[in-house]
Amino acid sequence: MSGNNCSAVTEFIILALTDDLTLHVILFVIFLGVYTITLFVNLCIIILIRNSSQLHTPMYLFLSHLAFVDIGYCSSVTPLMFINFLMDKTSISLGGCVAQFCFATTFGTAECFLLAVIAYDQYVAICSPLLYSIHMSTRVCTLLFFTSYLGGCVNSWISTGCLLNLSFCGPNKINHFFCDYSSLLKLSNSQDDLSEILPAVSAGTIIIITVLIILISYVYILFSVLKIRSTVGRSKAFSTCTSHFTAVILFYGTFTFIYVMPKSSYSTAENKVVSVFYAVMIPMLNPLIYSLRNNEVKWALKKYMGRKHLFS
Repeated sequence: MSGNNCSAVTEFIILALTDDLTLHVILFVIFLGVYTITLFVNLCIIILIRNSSQLHTPMYLFLSHLAFVDIGYCSSVTPLMFINFLMDKTSISLGGCVAQFCFATTFGTAECFLLAVIAYDQYVAICSPLLYSIHMSTRVCTLLFFTSYLGGCVNSWISTGCLLNLSFCGPNKINHFFCDYSSLLKLSNSQDDLSEILPAVSAGTIIIITVLIILISYVYILFSVLKIRSTVGRSKAFSTCTSHFTAVILFYGTFTFIYVMPKSSYSTAENKVVSVFYAVMIPMLNPLIYSLRNNEVKWALKKYMGRKHLFS
């Protein structure tokens, strides 16, 4: 759809993180290294959990899905950013922009649900260890996986549907390094309040629900841990939760900065920097946080590598 005085926009121009060409080269090398590490470490986590029988527990299966989501989330954003560093002008079709936004939203939302699922899993493991096999049965875990991915798809479909309902005519420069909804909304010439309110309500509802699940789970975990008389047992319980809680703070902390804080309190440049952190850096940090602090993962890795060396 378009007005009488201009033609409909069929492609968008993605602006770079910076106009400095020297920084383009430096940032390309840095983020290429980050992306390579992200793919390698997350794939290693998935392969290790899949091939190590001692890691065939709900917690590690959830971590393998988290690694898969991190790969998908990072891969939906990073390649376009690389092109932006290498080319003077980076353009993307309207369909490509919608597709990128759809995939990024799906994986990003699924990560919110998976973090809540992992918190619930740890609550059951610490607060009801004798009933763990019942509460976290194969059927329950499958249902939790399905709910996480379905939640990601539903939120993505809502936002993408609103995006497709917008019309673009005139400016086509996205002041971001990927197709962000708020940036596209600013370029739209549609006066549709529903397209502005509905995605925010959907995303806000998901964030509130998942954060409440995480907070309630950790409140119960805290009270249960404090009841443990053994110092060793208490320390082990705390260390089990520290990795996940660190990942939660990193993920939701950046989301709070972007989506909760008033837009007038930070600049577009700060928005881009924080977006780089949660879209590019966190998918690399998550497996490092979980694996480096987890003795079972490190032991399984040593055993797996030893077995591979034995048969090589």
